[in-house]
Amino acid sequence: MKQENNLVRLALEGEMTIYTAHQIKQRLLDALALGEGLEADLSQVSEFDSVGLQLLLLARAESFRAGKAVRFVGASPVVDEVVRLCGLGALFEQPEFAH
Repeated sequence: MKQENNLVRLALEGEMTIYTAHQIKQRLLDALALGEGLEADLSQVSEFDSVGLQLLLLARAESFRAGKAVRFVGASPVVDEVVRLCGLGALFEQPEFAH
């Protein structure tokens, strides 16, 4: 996790599944609390399921509630596939999710 000009950059890697949900949730919420915005890099996520998607939606909802920005960048192929299958690309308003 890095912080630059009130923006926290968080690189998520490995699994974003039911098995890692608690840990990833805490990392996302902690990072969001540190600055005025969060940029989460998803390029190294190797496994991603509906729980991973729920975690991204939670981070998005918490950012709106707190009046902060959140941005997801570098979606790995597994993240991109789940987001597209669920028809949620437009929700994230990110080029890598909009297919």
